Amino acid sequence: MTPLQATVLGILQGLSEFLPISSSAHLTLAPWLLGWEDPGLAFDVALHFGTLLAVLWYFRMEWLALIKAAFGIITSGRIETPEKRKVVYLIIATIPGAIGGYLLQSRAESAFRSPQIIAIALIAMGIVLWLVDKLVDQRRILGEMRWIDSLLVGLSQVIALIPGVSRSGSTITTARGLRFDRESAAEFSFLMSMPIIAAAVVLEGPKALHEGGITNELISGVVASAVSGWLAISILMRYVSRHSYGIFALYRVVLGIAVLAVIYARG
Repeated sequence: MTPLQATVLGILQGLSEFLPISSSAHLTLAPWLLGWEDPGLAFDVALHFGTLLAVLWYFRMEWLALIKAAFGIITSGRIETPEKRKVVYLIIATIPGAIGGYLLQSRAESAFRSPQIIAIALIAMGIVLWLVDKLVDQRRILGEMRWIDSLLVGLSQVIALIPGVSRSGSTITTARGLRFDRESAAEFSFLMSMPIIAAAVVLEGPKALHEGGITNELISGVVASAVSGWLAISILMRYVSRHSYGIFALYRVVLGIAVLAVIYARG
């Protein structure tokens, strides 16, 4: 892999991790379409480390408040403030994804990584995202979240193990279906991504580094992923304050159709 390829894949990871368009789909489809070799586990983990840096930096003040609230829960045993409730809801939302990832990750990666399945998942989830965003009346804010809401949003992460579904896409769509406004849905999706991404980096990082080591290509990918990830969060948080998720739904459908067309053309 060349530094240019590493940078391209890093940009794709950073943008598609937080936009509801599926990072796993883009990282699988890009080498397939361009004829590149599979970059391997070490590079994949490195790119996720880059997006972890992005979400930590963008929400740094929020994370400091949540850490303070978590210590408050431990010392007082009470959950009486909005920040303390948010800590609890993030923990609840993380549990289903963590369990599902542990039990199903290897099977999902081997069984569902064909371009055909990815294309179908892109199209299907794009249609669902558009319908929910368009038709459901969403007026709730993050402060109105209940434990059952966080559990349902967390459960939706499990289906995102299928490449093409998108973790942010499934969680944002579920939150929108629960009538949360666009900004609240995006913020909670981004915040709950941190524990899942961090767990993947901690669990797979040492093995990945042992296999591949630290290379210039690895560093290029991490930097590109971190910068583009921060940019994606910034763009989406500003964009959805005034617009719908329709453009992302349309992109998913168009990309899925294009992939199916390439499959057909290649025979």
